[in-house]
Amino acid sequence: MSRPGLLAGLVVAVTAACGKGGGTAPPIESLAYPSDTLLAEWAQIPLAAPYGSGRWVVVAADWDAAVVADFGAKTLTPLGGSSGSGGKQAYVHPFGVFAAGDTIYLSDWGGRRTTVWSPEGKLLDSIPAADPLRGSYPRGRDAAGQLYFEVPPIAGPDGRGNGDSAAIVRAPRSLARFDTVARLAPLEILEMKRENASRFEPRVYGGKDLWGVWRDGSVWIARVRRNQIVSSDPRGNVHRGPELPDPVYEVEQADRDRYLQGFPADVRPNETDIAFALIYPPFAAAFTTGDSLIWLEKSKTVLDSLRRIQTLDRGGNLLRVLQLTGQGRVIAIAPGAMLVAEQYASGVRLLQVRIPGPPPR
Repeated sequence: MSRPGLLAGLVVAVTAACGKGGGTAPPIESLAYPSDTLLAEWAQIPLAAPYGSGRWVVVAADWDAAVVADFGAKTLTPLGGSSGSGGKQAYVHPFGVFAAGDTIYLSDWGGRRTTVWSPEGKLLDSIPAADPLRGSYPRGRDAAGQLYFEVPPIAGPDGRGNGDSAAIVRAPRSLARFDTVARLAPLEILEMKRENASRFEPRVYGGKDLWGVWRDGSVWIARVRRNQIVSSDPRGNVHRGPELPDPVYEVEQADRDRYLQGFPADVRPNETDIAFALIYPPFAAAFTTGDSLIWLEKSKTVLDSLRRIQTLDRGGNLLRVLQLTGQGRVIAIAPGAMLVAEQYASGVRLLQVRIPGPPPR
């Protein structure tokens, strides 16, 4: 890394590590390695959402799969069953999923719609892709039934638009009205020159704002640049939580090598053709549960075998720090449990990890 880049990383590290939350950080709680395991032949880490006690809907877009992972029955079965008009034929190419209460929303780019499923696996509704939002699919729903979308900027011919802000947009189920409720921080982009052309591209391993919706229609955003939670209620009142006290990790050679190894050898790009970030963002994923808690999966380097998960209250205050051993990624969280996906030689291993009750304060 060049000296200017290193200095920039150190400045960010000092800012993020100090934080402004004050007080004493809670002790780190190590999570027990789970015995509940299911295996699948997928090639990539999937997405998931809770589907009741011990059950999760897991979406593997590379396999066009949407399955119910049932750790009680030790089974992986297609969402909606394997046949019938209300079963697997109801979706073609699923790629996204979220839960609103006990209801599942499954995004399907093949059918250009989002299908809605009951806890019993019955098809309840079908929501078309929002053409006024350039075909966006909902990412969340509040108790009033309003849907929430993330609308990315238009990149443009040279990718310069990648540096603009994405919008969080709210709409009724009828999709008759669209209101912008918040904007996300622009992605960190870099101009890459190749041969006789140049293009502005987001940095690999660069961070982005993550967000969710509470039942009352309040939107929370995990802000990557200040490492804090910012929330806005339906009346427009904004609350900013404290900046979280986290170290910052540089993107090292092993991290760049791991990314490049994800390409087949015959089409693998040169390292200099990729816009790598200088440092990791403070978090890699964000979730919320029915009790309005926010869970941040913290970033780590590829050689680190320990991953931390922070639990925050509605005000963005740090309550707990959990620690998970291994190279797995957290893909969903429910009260009392989290679902972890771990790649291995033959596919993906799904692990259900128990979350113990909080220690006495």
